[in-house]
Amino acid sequence: MSSQPSESHTPGPPLPGMFARYTDLVRQGLTAAVPDSDLSDLNLPIQYHLGWTDKDGNLAASAASQGKALRPTLCMFACEALEGDLTQALSAAASIELVHNFSLIHDDIQDQDLERRHQSTVWALWGQPKALVAGDALQSVGDLSMLRSAQLGVPPETVMRVSRILTGAYLEMVEGQCQDLGFESRTAITTDDYLHMIACKTGALIRSSVEIGAVLATDDPAVANSFAKFGSYLGRAFQIRDDYLGVWGDENATGKSTDNDIRRRKKSFPAVFALERASGAARDDLLRIYSQEELDDCDVERVMAIMDELGASRYAEQLTQQSAQQATRALENVELPPWAREEVDQLIDFLANRQF
Repeated sequence: MSSQPSESHTPGPPLPGMFARYTDLVRQGLTAAVPDSDLSDLNLPIQYHLGWTDKDGNLAASAASQGKALRPTLCMFACEALEGDLTQALSAAASIELVHNFSLIHDDIQDQDLERRHQSTVWALWGQPKALVAGDALQSVGDLSMLRSAQLGVPPETVMRVSRILTGAYLEMVEGQCQDLGFESRTAITTDDYLHMIACKTGALIRSSVEIGAVLATDDPAVANSFAKFGSYLGRAFQIRDDYLGVWGDENATGKSTDNDIRRRKKSFPAVFALERASGAARDDLLRIYSQEELDDCDVERVMAIMDELGASRYAEQLTQQSAQQATRALENVELPPWAREEVDQLIDFLANRQF
């Protein structure tokens, strides 16, 4: 294999403090949203996927399989940064996380991924039909959780507003997933096509997370709009970094094989960049390799060599940093307390330079 960029051997920024601060609140919201008995046979795969239990129903030994809870954390942070009532954001934050997890279960089936968060995927353990239903159930539970915000004192008109924001966002997410699946059989894809796809698939839900948190805290549409723009750029930085780690990351940190994206011919950012920029023999090789049903080790090595020759890793980092700067500028005119401004900077640095 070609050598990884040297920066992958250095530790990235630590997880910002906001993730630990909201952990208990996020878990509280999720526990209230996910019924113990109403879903009967689906309880185990759902609780397993959320990282609460192992495949046999025993309490999980660690939180490693629970994920970072990025989206509910962003919702909570936006609400608190604007001096809103955090208790009123509990159901909304849980709703966002449940919708995100429904999409992960379905994505794993569509991508045929056998592992996520250092453990087997739901469909790999329980089969595709049950995994599909588990994902559907999480979507429904997420919708109900958002509506329960009214029981926490959120005005009905605000509940309907944030519900519309979330529903619109996950419709965009589904659109982005369809585009991503369509990319698998195409090679004529531009970086602009890719950026539009991730704005839907990844960016929409991240954008809605901070927008919903802002709407729960303030009636000022300009502030909510600024947070929405912030979330859009944050989502772009997050996904491009994710694609970077999918090729040049540390497998021990990411929990995923670094050749998996290439081996599955996934049109992540490095692949799209290479297909768009390559010429001559390099382009011929890429078109040949990406037209095959299966790739061997030599194919993967050749793709990575072409990516290195074209500077794909360097360009991915540049675009990530550009998106991070745009995220910072989106909140420049919003009045935030010093602690919140500092945590915005920490969050952007983490998402743009993370190693996991």
